Amino acid sequence: MIGQVLLGLSILVVLHEFGHFLAARAFGIKVEKFYLFFDAWGIKLFKFTYKDVEYGIGWLPLGGYVKIAGMIDESMDTEQLKADPQPWEFRSKPAWQRLIVMLGGIIVNIILGMFIFWMLTFKYGETYIDNTKLANGVTPGIIGKKIGLQPGDRITEIDGQPVLRFDELLGSKVLMGNTSLTVERGDKTLTIAVPGDILNDVADYDRNEFVGLRSRTMAVDSVIAGSAAEKAGVRSGDSILAVNGQPTPFWDQVREAVSSHAGGAVSLAVLRGADTALIEATVPQDGALGFFIRPDTDFPSVTTHYGFFESLPVGASKAWAMFVDNAKGIGKIAKGELRADKAISGPVAIATMFGSEVNWLKFWTLVGLLSMALALMNLLPIPALDGGHVLFLLIEMIQGKPLSDKFLEKAQIAGFFILLALMVFVFGNDIMKIVNK
Repeated sequence: MIGQVLLGLSILVVLHEFGHFLAARAFGIKVEKFYLFFDAWGIKLFKFTYKDVEYGIGWLPLGGYVKIAGMIDESMDTEQLKADPQPWEFRSKPAWQRLIVMLGGIIVNIILGMFIFWMLTFKYGETYIDNTKLANGVTPGIIGKKIGLQPGDRITEIDGQPVLRFDELLGSKVLMGNTSLTVERGDKTLTIAVPGDILNDVADYDRNEFVGLRSRTMAVDSVIAGSAAEKAGVRSGDSILAVNGQPTPFWDQVREAVSSHAGGAVSLAVLRGADTALIEATVPQDGALGFFIRPDTDFPSVTTHYGFFESLPVGASKAWAMFVDNAKGIGKIAKGELRADKAISGPVAIATMFGSEVNWLKFWTLVGLLSMALALMNLLPIPALDGGHVLFLLIEMIQGKPLSDKFLEKAQIAGFFILLALMVFVFGNDIMKIVNK
């Protein structure tokens, strides 16, 4: 897990800072340092100098930086600003050139995200479940039940638009809220509203607790040692036909019937080989007997492969959708529809997303997603972030003169404390989420 996080973070940081570096050098601006991670208090793990630029790796893995001559940045090195401006310094260049330098990292992150999803689309194509052919409908989770969905419902439209892919039901079109679902339930057609604050529930549980595929009751795959199921005599290979005499052809029916008798007894009719057996079991207070079923894979799936250049617009569209979704999420926080402690995740949560086993599809998907998120976060108009510098440069371009060095110094200090507070909040929030779970 640590290895994947460091590798992913290193890719993102190096390429982001390379965007600043490349733009600065293109305009003849001197770059003094290029560091992966921060060399706080001058502590460096590795360094070398090439063509008057010090390259190195710091010890604090919370980002990285390029130190550009003649610029007030996170290093707060203002000594050089006391001298007259030199032609190779950041402050000597036209505002439009400085603006491009500050946007360089963000632009590279966006290009990187689009490139990653382009390559993933080219290599793996797209596989999705055909929602129009889900004869058994869906199974709502905790969130789905809360808004009125029931097992067997067929969700056919989102805001009047046909749902062709099942994964659309777990995407931003639905989970950003303020949408309506057209639902077929038996011979009735219903409209169910998705509230604007549904993302709070998604953060608490998981998006898979909205709806899932309705699975047939498959054979038992394994039984947890010492569980109520083992004590009752449930075996691997058993197929559950009924609970308390009620037929249970779908897995959600088994779970519902068993959990409704938490702390009590249930009778399971199972098919074992060619014989039918009746098993009496006592259900623990948590409502789970303690066995796993074999996954139901009999769902109508469609796989589409794309050529090299065909994959570009598809992959770019996926990446840009993530950028837009993150922007909408920040908007919901600003409106009060989404709690910041539920929406924001930091390094600890990101590490758990990577997991402890290497899956390159998952790894590159997460790196692409984080690249788009990093681009958006750096656009925020907070001093010390790229977005803060961009804001001040836009003000300069509008008013026709730069803001004073004294103001920029104070803004940088204020931005540092804002970022420090955000960092404490993010780490604390990650830890509290783990503790609560």
